[in-house]
Amino acid sequence: MDDRGRLTAPGSLLHGAVLAPEGEGPAQPPGGGDLAGLAAQYGLRPSSARPRLFAYFRQVWGRRHFIVAYATARNVSMYTEARLGQLWQVLTPLLNSAVYYLVFGILFQQNRGIYHYTAYLVTGVFIFSFTERSIVTGSTVMRANIALIRALHFPRACLPLAYVMVEFQQLLVSMLVLFPIVLITGEPLTWYWLLLVPVLLLQATFNMGAALIMARLGAGAQDFSQLIPFLTRIWRYFCGVMYSIASLPASLPEWAKNVLSLNPAAVYISLTRNAIMYSQRAYAPGAQPYNALKCAAFNAKKIPQLQAYCHPIATTNELWLTGVGWAVVTLVVGAVFFWQAETRYGRG
Repeated sequence: MDDRGRLTAPGSLLHGAVLAPEGEGPAQPPGGGDLAGLAAQYGLRPSSARPRLFAYFRQVWGRRHFIVAYATARNVSMYTEARLGQLWQVLTPLLNSAVYYLVFGILFQQNRGIYHYTAYLVTGVFIFSFTERSIVTGSTVMRANIALIRALHFPRACLPLAYVMVEFQQLLVSMLVLFPIVLITGEPLTWYWLLLVPVLLLQATFNMGAALIMARLGAGAQDFSQLIPFLTRIWRYFCGVMYSIASLPASLPEWAKNVLSLNPAAVYISLTRNAIMYSQRAYAPGAQPYNALKCAAFNAKKIPQLQAYCHPIATTNELWLTGVGWAVVTLVVGAVFFWQAETRYGRG
């Protein structure tokens, strides 16, 4: 304020003086010229301006350590008030698996035609939960962290990426339970298990892109965030989590089975099962030369070994190509889509 009790604008302060002399205009840079020209000379830009696309990506990459540290801190603090603590990271999907086993494995007998159904089911639940939670939390992340967004200046994409990292860390903990279950059911430990590394990296990449898309949509409309859990719940039943897509009735059109097999969640679930379950590779459709009689017997009696003599719905190579495509396309689209609204996050 000046000596007369009037508010002074930031631009009215002269260098070295606290109050601008009355009657003078805005301060000028030394040597004349304008402030915009001086800022351009030294490479200064308004802090609220949206950076260029690749410059924005470099900013996000420069904060990778913050993303990991923030995710780790949230992961540790998430269950601090619960008596069982971090065990809930594993108990929740295990309880879901138990419910699905009761409903689909026993009541609906969807375990027919599937070797080692317990391992098959738990793998599907764990892998799908990773994508489901990444999308659901991504849709609410901007509103949930509005105070942080308004208090600090940083690339807002760090937040949805950090939340995907939280879910990825929880998935890694869940793997410590999944592996013994798979081995106990009778699946052998083979070199194919190493393929789990690229599969999980591809799925994490897809989840990051999907979380960025959901974060922008959820920031603009809170109703959208309320709708997402219902959509992911429906998605769960079309991914072969609790049943085998190849075991669906033969009357189902071939194109419908292809759509179910090649949707993102189903692709990563299938690749994970193929990596850690020998029975999925040995008895997959197309593993043996086509035999019409044996394939018909499989459709009638659901004997797992006979499924290998049917035509494949999607080959392993097709699954890998589709998995890479979903990951790359979703991440690029999500990054550009989120970046376009970077300067609007935190307003309102």
